[in-house]
Amino acid sequence: MSPLRLIYLGLALWGAVHPMAYVIAWFSANGLSLSGLIAAWQANAASAGLLWDLAIAGIALSIWIIAEVLVRRNWTALLAIPATFLIGLGCGLPLYLFLRTRPV
Repeated sequence: MSPLRLIYLGLALWGAVHPMAYVIAWFSANGLSLSGLIAAWQANAASAGLLWDLAIAGIALSIWIIAEVLVRRNWTALLAIPATFLIGLGCGLPLYLFLRTRPV
């Protein structure tokens, strides 16, 4: 595996674990309330702006993934879409780059 692919894989793992630690800590303090988590994401203008920025970037990444999968037929790259929306953009983008750069 190339050094670049290892970097992408490391970033995908870091993007999955590090942000999720904060979400788990929030759930521990506030209970398993998804509506409460969404309200916390929109608690002020700065966090709401970041939420929308990440949502728009996630949608753009998903469109890019779908467009490239249709051309390259790299179906495993579709795994990056649920990773983006269920874990986060910090995991989904490097995971896609890792899957995209595999030898064909």
